[in-house]
Amino acid sequence: MAKQSAEYKAVARKDMTYRQWILKEMKRNWIAYLLIAPYILIFTLFTIVPVVLSFVISFTDFNMLQWPNIVWLENYINLFFADDIFLIACVNTLIFAAIVGPASYLMSFLVAWFINELSPRVRSIITLIFYAPSISGQVYLIWGTLFSGDSYGWVNATLIEIGMITEPIQWFKDADYIMPLCIVVALWTSLGTAFLSFIAGLQGVDRSLYEAGAVDGVKNRWQELWYITLPSMRPQLMFGAIMAITGAFGFGGVVTALCGFPSVDYAAHTIMHHLDDYGGSRYEIGYSSTIAVVLFVVMIGANMLVKKLISKVGS
Repeated sequence: MAKQSAEYKAVARKDMTYRQWILKEMKRNWIAYLLIAPYILIFTLFTIVPVVLSFVISFTDFNMLQWPNIVWLENYINLFFADDIFLIACVNTLIFAAIVGPASYLMSFLVAWFINELSPRVRSIITLIFYAPSISGQVYLIWGTLFSGDSYGWVNATLIEIGMITEPIQWFKDADYIMPLCIVVALWTSLGTAFLSFIAGLQGVDRSLYEAGAVDGVKNRWQELWYITLPSMRPQLMFGAIMAITGAFGFGGVVTALCGFPSVDYAAHTIMHHLDDYGGSRYEIGYSSTIAVVLFVVMIGANMLVKKLISKVGS
């Protein structure tokens, strides 16, 4: 069937232009296009259009009250050369992304690889245990209780009892502790959708490939992993990478829930917080769109880099 389709396309394109061939194919498969039309419409309205509008508005001084005036690159110049808080947010975001992104990605895969070796019933229970923190609405309540700033907090109470400290530590009000604690919480909740996709990818690897690999000279589990398992689940690896990057660069909710907004001395102030500040509090939509465009470009660049790295897996 696939061979006939390829031959049909080759013959069809000899006698017509590319545009005519596209139109002919669309007419022939109109039912498929009709079925995906709602998704394309929703994706265009709520994803593509906002991105394009943000790029356009970033060159204006739009404030939601007055008609926007074009200021060209003024917002970008102010952002990089006159906004000290933005530079702090960039450093914090990059630190968080550099630690949480790769660590959560690697942890998700290793845990999924370990769980995949268990029996189906045990696998289901262990998967639920590891996945539950990422969907629990009480995650921040638990960590807030553990590291409460008074003597009733579990960590403070334990440290006072064993004599390591004499007075309670304000964990989420002390700039020295805010970032490390937020990173730990983010890692604890990182076994989410990417983790499930890795399990699905591991379950979908053709077992006959391992037998063929043994015949071709694969000697141990690490060689199986590199030459068979990882190349067979490249789609899941790419999806997991995108989710890890998105979560690492957009982790502002963790800090806001635990440390308030803004955090003390901007110790965990991120680009997302800066975006929320100007867009949600000050209503400087032009300036906040500039921040959004910069974050979008950084995330696209990170995705392209990861895609290039994943393409080399097993090569």
